[in-house]
Amino acid sequence: MSDEGRTPGSRRGYAGTWPPREAVAPAGGYAPISVGAWPPIVETLRQWARAEAGAGRLLPWVPVAFGSGIAFNFAADHEPVLSIAVIVAIALCALAFLLRRRQAFAAVVIIAAVAAGFAVATWRTARVAHGVLARPMFSVSLTGFVETRDIRERTDRFVLRVASIESQRGAPKLERVRLSVKKGTAPEVGSFIELKARLQPPLAPLRPGSYDFSRDLYFQGIGASGFVLGAIKATAPPESRGFALRYAAFMQGTRDAIDARIRNVLEGDNRAIATALLTGRRDAISEPVNDAMFVSGLGHVLSISGYHMAVVAGVVFFAVRALLALFPTLTVSYPIKKWAAAAALVAAAFYLLLSGAEVATQRSFFMTAVVLIAVIVDRRAVTFRTLAVAAMIVLVIAPEALVHPSFQSLSAPPA
Repeated sequence: MSDEGRTPGSRRGYAGTWPPREAVAPAGGYAPISVGAWPPIVETLRQWARAEAGAGRLLPWVPVAFGSGIAFNFAADHEPVLSIAVIVAIALCALAFLLRRRQAFAAVVIIAAVAAGFAVATWRTARVAHGVLARPMFSVSLTGFVETRDIRERTDRFVLRVASIESQRGAPKLERVRLSVKKGTAPEVGSFIELKARLQPPLAPLRPGSYDFSRDLYFQGIGASGFVLGAIKATAPPESRGFALRYAAFMQGTRDAIDARIRNVLEGDNRAIATALLTGRRDAISEPVNDAMFVSGLGHVLSISGYHMAVVAGVVFFAVRALLALFPTLTVSYPIKKWAAAAALVAAAFYLLLSGAEVATQRSFFMTAVVLIAVIVDRRAVTFRTLAVAAMIVLVIAPEALVHPSFQSLSAPPA
């Protein structure tokens, strides 16, 4: 609607609003409120649902539903009952199997995946349940095995699997603690030590809704953190170290040997970056270089993920295949392409173990493994299915990875 008026120069003009009042939608905005507008929308949604439930399109939605069940578990006000969660998940999975040839199969599979994710998260939480320190403790005597060791720029850090803990005020039962020490004084992985330490509860979120570091420590089995007081004394272990500690000591020794070799060839941040790309140890990179990498958008290069795994597997695959192709007898009589894929799979698995098997590295390895296994069994590797399978494997093994920043890199390949 427009109204006639005069301007300061005694000129006539018209002023109005847009859109005209006749075109303004009724109450409710532009949303269709008439009954006749809904059937086409509903039919379109049904067509989309049928298309997504078609052959080959349902699989990518399964890890999405599985992750939703994990998210529901973490958002629960109290810990769910494990037996009930497992029974419901098994019942829904059995129902989905029975209805595999029915029209309702797609909907039942999605619901079953949600229930399965909820049950797996509940089982994982119950499996790693352990004591957590509730208040700070001073001058605590600890003995135990060293499981991991991190060499950092200013201080070192290690995880101690507690064998005994003593304090004047009484000490809770803790399975693992993470302790900081002066640089260069961290004990060897696998050694049995005695020490005194000051312990603190795991770091809580700095503000409501922010990242919860204590959740990561909980699923790692760590019930407290702190720093060492005085000297660390190595003693004879009261029992055998076990396979897990022997494996950890072997891998740590391999990383140290690689780092020592790099140290003889390179210096400074060049050595630190090379070590980070090979062994996953990024703590030796100086703060200015680390800040420059992240400000320039290259910080993700320091984290071993899809790019690094693809380079390792690709180089080994093409190198082995080219080497075998030098022998005409092997080329004609044997599937050297499959042999090269198997060698690349072994190399990628070793790289996974050497780098510490973080979430991003696990996701990259599983995606690479699916592609290489598809080459071995003469199957075509579909990109989106590969992504779905990798996400599903990661969530089944470690449901807590859903809320980890490294899991967000799963969205990089389809993007």
